[in-house]
Amino acid sequence: MRIMPGAMLGVLGGGQLGRMFVHAAQQMGYRVTVLDPAIDSPAGQVADDFVCAEFADHTALEKLGNQCAAITTEFENIPAESLQKLAESCIVKPDVYSVAIAQNRVLEKQFLLDHGFSVGPFSVIVQQQDLIALDVAQFLPGILKISQFGYDGKGQIPVANTDELIVAYDQLNQAVCVLEKFMPIKKELSVVVARGSDGELQTFPVSENQHVNGILDISIVPARVTMELAQKTQDIACQVVRKLNYQGVLCVEFFVLQDDTLLINEIAPRPHNSGHYSINACVTSQFEQQVRTLCALPLGATTQHSVAVMVNLLGDLWHNGKPDWHRVLQHPSAKLHLYGKNAARIGRKMGHYTVLSTNIDNALREAIRIKKQLEHP
Repeated sequence: MRIMPGAMLGVLGGGQLGRMFVHAAQQMGYRVTVLDPAIDSPAGQVADDFVCAEFADHTALEKLGNQCAAITTEFENIPAESLQKLAESCIVKPDVYSVAIAQNRVLEKQFLLDHGFSVGPFSVIVQQQDLIALDVAQFLPGILKISQFGYDGKGQIPVANTDELIVAYDQLNQAVCVLEKFMPIKKELSVVVARGSDGELQTFPVSENQHVNGILDISIVPARVTMELAQKTQDIACQVVRKLNYQGVLCVEFFVLQDDTLLINEIAPRPHNSGHYSINACVTSQFEQQVRTLCALPLGATTQHSVAVMVNLLGDLWHNGKPDWHRVLQHPSAKLHLYGKNAARIGRKMGHYTVLSTNIDNALREAIRIKKQLEHP
């Protein structure tokens, strides 16, 4: 059933992804209710209605379900029970099954293996004895990742040997973890895919991503890879979406090995940081596409009309006070996006800017020049 402009939509989660969804929905004529426990959440600031409550609050969920025609999620760590309750009264996308897999690294890895997708070598650590009983040495050096609720480098600890692994496991409170072996990575890529209720698929251009301390730093689009590799990346991402029977917007992150072998790193059942460039560089942004999939509308074109380099703005830049935004805005091809967060912290995503151009090398040079000006005023 198509949901037309004028209807109230709902978002679980009040972060920047929710904020950008609200902007896209309102631009199309929808109203939006946001549910989030933080009174000053970025999405709550711009929503038509804001419910300040925990995600498991039954009264808040009942209100959301009663007043919204359809509800989506801003991040994957929403309790499955909350999604199930909402699904009793309105449309919920993505569904509980997809979110449950993507929010648990163990289930995610198993799903990918079961459906024939390539992932890097890994071992599941369920209890302390596994550190001894399992042949973990073959996965070292590696990175120990908590199975649930980790993001942007949080809940992840690099380990070089067994001694470091034992210490890291204690630091993660002996929770269920995945130990992933370090691989000789040449590039990191990602693809945002949208799938409608009728099975229609649209892929966004492939993004080449550079990370610092586990947090996305720069995305270069289109990725500097061969057309064949880019097409293969998009094809695999579409296969993942189909196997999940997913409806909505989803991102698949890849490692590219030295021989151009593609390994899936992880999947995110939502718009993705690496897809923010689409707001300024594509016919349809990933957030408008999220609205379209939620409301059972035809998908928009994902054609990229400008090459783009997106740079994250982290709270680190605020160490000497508010950054001088003139350093971004003086560049006519740079687009500044700030998320309305009140408190700047080290590693916290406060905004991003995107540099547009007709040439990827020029865009990258300009983006890095702006970055250096902000970091060293």
